[in-house]
Amino acid sequence: MNHSLVLLALISTFGLAACDREPVVVNTPPAAVVVPGPAGPAGETGATGSSGATGSTGLQGDTGSQGSTGSTGDTGATGSTGSTGDTGATGSTGDTGETGKTGGTTRVIVVPPPPAPTN
Repeated sequence: MNHSLVLLALISTFGLAACDREPVVVNTPPAAVVVPGPAGPAGETGATGSSGATGSTGLQGDTGSQGSTGSTGDTGATGSTGSTGDTGATGSTGDTGETGKTGGTTRVIVVPPPPAPTN
């Protein structure tokens, strides 16, 4: 009996699925288009609005940081050698000295150094 109920359910499912049903079409009426009429007369000019309130003064900004130290400049070029001065004038000849005194009876003896050793 279990088989017959399953078989009956299967056959009825195929039978209902095979029916050709017509789709339902719903016709909606077109929307009414509203056309505006002629414009009316212009209204009076409105009153002038009041002035707005003055804003408060802004805060002062922070002080900026100090900049970096600049680079050291290059060393300048060495100057040229100066000109050499002219040769000075020759001085005058000095006076001739007086003749010296004659020596007495003293004699000076000069001892020669010893000879160098030979290798």
